[in-house]
Amino acid sequence: MDIKVTRGVPLLRFFRSPAVLAASALLLVQAALLYSAIRPEAVVPGPPLAQMPMTLGNWKFVQDGVIDQDTLDVLKADDILNRVYARGSQGAYLFVAAFRSQRNGKAPHSPKNCLPGSGWTPLNSGEMVVDTGARGPITVNRYIVAHGDERSLVLYWYQSRDRAVASEYKAKFWVMADAVRLNRTDTALVRVVVPIVNRDEDTAVRTATDFVKSFYGTLRQYLPA
Repeated sequence: MDIKVTRGVPLLRFFRSPAVLAASALLLVQAALLYSAIRPEAVVPGPPLAQMPMTLGNWKFVQDGVIDQDTLDVLKADDILNRVYARGSQGAYLFVAAFRSQRNGKAPHSPKNCLPGSGWTPLNSGEMVVDTGARGPITVNRYIVAHGDERSLVLYWYQSRDRAVASEYKAKFWVMADAVRLNRTDTALVRVVVPIVNRDEDTAVRTATDFVKSFYGTLRQYLPA
């Protein structure tokens, strides 16, 4: 009897270990994803992003950004918005890449990988909370990047319906969860860039926060609910 107990306890502990529990959870997720993959996906349409208003609060449209065809081929987004807005002498760049489905190899490209490839060097990074007004606070990624003598503040996050996620890993987790629960994998990458004038990061943060608050509620109307 003593031998059975001493052998059984380590075995029980083994099955309760974090590694085994994580592996079991992964197998369950893979099984669920396999099941969801054989079902036709529920692709929810939304209005074209090009119909976003030219005026967002006290921010006015200045011009559309230009994206070359090679970049579009890499992004593989179903819809893209790339605009410059201004409020007085302050400017802000708004980029949205919407994906109605992330199956067949389509997925948002993280700015933390794209910015260095475009010649921008990250100086520091982290997360920050942005008050969107009536929609409440959201957590976003915050980057300070440099290109020569230029400095810019970059905010970005992943938006899926009423869920804003900063972490790439959490975003991937929620994609899997939505695929199982809702048979949907739609999401959008939202990126805001504000130039830092005279190395004044605090003003850039306030400008970017105000800009996000001006468009966040409106943008939600152009993404699948």
